[in-house]
Amino acid sequence: MDNQVHNSIVSFIWGIADDCLRDVYVRGKYRDVILPMTVIRRLDALLEDSKEAVLDMKKKLDAAGIDNQWPALCNAAGQAFCNASPFRLRDLTSRAKRQTLKSDFEAYLDGFSPNVQEILDKFKFRSQIDTMIEADILGAVIEKFISPNINLSPDPVYKDDAKTMLKHPGLDNHGMGTIFEELIRRFNEENNEEAGEHWTPRDVVELMADLIFIPVADQIKDATYSCYDGACGTGGMLTVAQDRLLTLARRGGKNVSIHLFGQEINPETYAIAKADLLLKGDGEQAEHISYGSTLSLDGNATRQFDFMLSNPPYGKSWKTDAEKMGGKKDILDSRFNAYLEGGEQLAMIPRTSDGQLLFLLNNVAKMKRDTPLGSRIAEVHNGSSIFTGDAGSGESNARRYMIENDLVEAIIAVPENMFYNTGIGTYIWILSNRKEARRKGKIQLIDATKMKSPLRKNMGKKNCEFTREIRAEILRIFMEMEESEVSMIFDNDEFAYWSITVERPLRLRVCPENEIPANTFKKAEELEAVRKAIADVPADTPLDDWTAFAAATKLKAAALKKICPFITVKDVNAQPVSGVADTDLRDTEIVPFKYEGGIEAFMHNEVLTYAPDAWVDEKKTVIGYEISFTKYFYKPVELREMSEILAELTALEQQADGMMASIMEGI
Repeated sequence: MDNQVHNSIVSFIWGIADDCLRDVYVRGKYRDVILPMTVIRRLDALLEDSKEAVLDMKKKLDAAGIDNQWPALCNAAGQAFCNASPFRLRDLTSRAKRQTLKSDFEAYLDGFSPNVQEILDKFKFRSQIDTMIEADILGAVIEKFISPNINLSPDPVYKDDAKTMLKHPGLDNHGMGTIFEELIRRFNEENNEEAGEHWTPRDVVELMADLIFIPVADQIKDATYSCYDGACGTGGMLTVAQDRLLTLARRGGKNVSIHLFGQEINPETYAIAKADLLLKGDGEQAEHISYGSTLSLDGNATRQFDFMLSNPPYGKSWKTDAEKMGGKKDILDSRFNAYLEGGEQLAMIPRTSDGQLLFLLNNVAKMKRDTPLGSRIAEVHNGSSIFTGDAGSGESNARRYMIENDLVEAIIAVPENMFYNTGIGTYIWILSNRKEARRKGKIQLIDATKMKSPLRKNMGKKNCEFTREIRAEILRIFMEMEESEVSMIFDNDEFAYWSITVERPLRLRVCPENEIPANTFKKAEELEAVRKAIADVPADTPLDDWTAFAAATKLKAAALKKICPFITVKDVNAQPVSGVADTDLRDTEIVPFKYEGGIEAFMHNEVLTYAPDAWVDEKKTVIGYEISFTKYFYKPVELREMSEILAELTALEQQADGMMASIMEGI
C-alpha cells in the first residue's frame, strides 16, 4: 500500500478522536472508542456487498427452524464472520432521535457473529454507548467512519460512474492490518506509561524474528509451520514472524503456510490481537488466540510449535497464578518440574515476585522433538533471568535444565532505554533443540549494549533503536559465531558451579566450676546427680577436650547436651569435638565447574592452607548456574598516572595563587 494513502487514513481516523471525543473523553480514553469503531467499520465494509445474501439466508434458516445459523450465515457472507442484523453502519446515520439511534446501533452490534461479539465484549465497547448518546456524539462518530473521504473497504472508490478516475484505492487485508497497528502504536505513545506492557518495539521484534528464522532459512520446506507467543499482547510479534517466514520462503522458492497461536491475559489487548487477525482476513488464526493466564490456564497445553517469540512480563508477581495452581510448594505442572538422570526432581519454580522464567519454560515444554527442524525460541527478559537465585533455587534450576539440555544458543544484551515503559537493560534469549554442530555444547554471549541509534524524539522511555544496519550487524555476529570484544563463546559448563558448605570443628574448653541453672532439669535430684558426676571426674582429665571430659562424667547424652552450654566456652586452642561443626565458622564457597581439579583441588588450594581442620559437608553441595555479562564484558576504567595527577594539582595550585594575588592587588 502506498505510504501516503496509509498515512492519510491513519491521520483521518486519528482526527476523528480530536473532532468528536475531545470534550467527552480524556486523551488516554480515546482508544476505547476509536479502536473498536475501526474494527466495526472494517468488518462492515467487508460485509456490505453480501448483506442481502446474508439476510436471505437468515430468512430461509428461520423458516426451516435451524438454531445454529452462524456457519451458514458466515458462508453466505464469504467471511469468517458476519452480521445478521437488518442494518449496515451507513443505515444508522439517518436516525434523528438519540434513543432510536441507540436501540438500532445496539441491534446492529448484536447482529455480529460470536467471534466478533467476543472482541466487542473484551473491548467493553457497549459500555461506551450511553456516554456517546448522552454527549450526542455517536451519530457524528459513525458519520466520520463512513465518510467518503476515507475508504476502509477492499474495493476501490471511483470519482465517476465509468470507473476511470480513482478516488480511493482498495484497502487489502495487509494494508488494514498495518493501519490498525499504526493506530495502536500512536495510542501506546499517548499512554507510554503502560505501552511496554503490551507492545514490544518493532525494531526489537524484527531482530528477534531474524534470529529465529534466518539461521534455518535454507531448511525451510514446502510445508506448514506454527508460531506461538504465550504473552502475545496485541499480536505484533506473531504478525511480524508471519511476514518474515513468508518472505524467506518466497526468496527460497518455497510455498509455506504458517499458523499463529497466542495467549493474552489483558482483555483489551486480547481483543486487539483477535481483531487485528480478523482485519487481515485471518479468521482461522483469530480463533487460535486464547484468553487467560498462560501459567495457570494454558490455552495450548497439548500443542507444540516450530517457532516461538515472546516478551513476557518481568518483575511482575505471579502469586495469583501460584495459588490457582495449588500453591507454590505444590505445583506439579510438568512445564516447571523436571527430573535429573538419577531420578531426582528438579523444581524450577521461581520466587512469586517474578515469573518471567516460567514463560520461557512454558515455551521449552512446547518444543517439537520429532522434526528435523525442531523448535527455535526468541524471548526477551531482564537481567533477573540470567543471574538471580542461589544454587538450588527455582531460577538457578531453570537455567541448569536449559543449559544441561544444550538448548541455549545465545544471549544478547540489549541497550538500556529500548522499551517504552522501562529504562533497564534487557536480554534476548535464543534457544534451539536442533543446534548446528559447531554450536553444540556452547553458548554465545553478545554485548550489543552500545549498538544503538538515538531517536530524534523519545517514545516514553525509549530513546534509541536498532536500525536495519545494526540488526544486520548483530545477526552477522551471531551467524558467524564471531569472537570479539562484543561476542564471546563459552562451553556450557562455564556457567556452572558447585555451592559447597565448608565446616570447621567445634572446639570447647570445659569450665567445671561454672554454675548450672536450677531450672535446667525438672527434678532437683537430676541436677544433683549431674553436679556429682562433674565433681567425680578424674583430676587428670584434660579440660581442653570436651569429648574426653564428657566420657569421664559417664552421663547420658541428653544430660550432657543440657549442661554443655553452661560449663563450656569456645576456644580455638581446644581439641575438636568429634563429629560436631561450629556453626559460627560455617561458610559457603562457590567452586566453578571449570576449576581445575574440582572441589578437592579448591579445598586444597583455597581453604586448607588457611584452615587445615576444615571439611566439606557433601550432603549440602548444590549445583548452580548463572550468567554474568559483567564478568566477561566489564572494562575497568584505566587509572591515570600519579605523575599526571600531581602535575594537574600543581597547575591548579599555581592558578589559585595567581587569582589570590590579583584579588589582593585589587584591595
